[in-house]
Amino acid sequence: MRRLFVLVWTVLCLPWLGASALAADAQAAAARVDRALLALTAVRAEFVQEITVKEGAKPERAVGTLWLRKPGRFRWEYSSPQQLIVCDGERLWLYDADLAQVTVRKIQQSLSQTPAMLLAGQAHVTDGFRVSEGGQLDGLVWSVLTPKNNDTDFKEIRMGFVGDSLTRLEFVDKLGSRTRLELKNMQRHLALPDSLFTFTAPAGVDVIGQAP
Repeated sequence: MRRLFVLVWTVLCLPWLGASALAADAQAAAARVDRALLALTAVRAEFVQEITVKEGAKPERAVGTLWLRKPGRFRWEYSSPQQLIVCDGERLWLYDADLAQVTVRKIQQSLSQTPAMLLAGQAHVTDGFRVSEGGQLDGLVWSVLTPKNNDTDFKEIRMGFVGDSLTRLEFVDKLGSRTRLELKNMQRHLALPDSLFTFTAPAGVDVIGQAP
């Protein structure tokens, strides 16, 4: 009889214990992300970006430099192809030098769940994402982020860490495209001027949209 009692107790408790372990893992994964993002107050880093449009296709590769300053300011400079993404916390500019075109729009709530705004934001990651453990791969510890809001282009973001330092982001959009972003030579606690986070369209460039 005692053996039967122990068996029943084990069967009843295992699902609860499993759920508790998953919850603890999720909390640890979220805490890891929060620690890393809180450290990104004013930084400069180089990046290598690879986008794979479909399975088996050759990745499209780009390199550049990014600057972040909280709250909500960032500048992503692509050297090849020559493109620029700038945000001053209220407006977002997307400049394509080859097309001689810039698009400007007001930051909306849905944009807070893009990777750029995630890095430059102030809120805790759990405000906009469900977070789970992603295990270890390529020498990195991973956290997996799923947007709570369906009104976003991304369905999953994976963040890879060495200790508390964020070194890689991988994200999948709703069309199945995969982007891998490697961060290198990060410099922290810099004095970054406001001029880095504003944009004035060069003469002859078409401007699409309106700045608020």
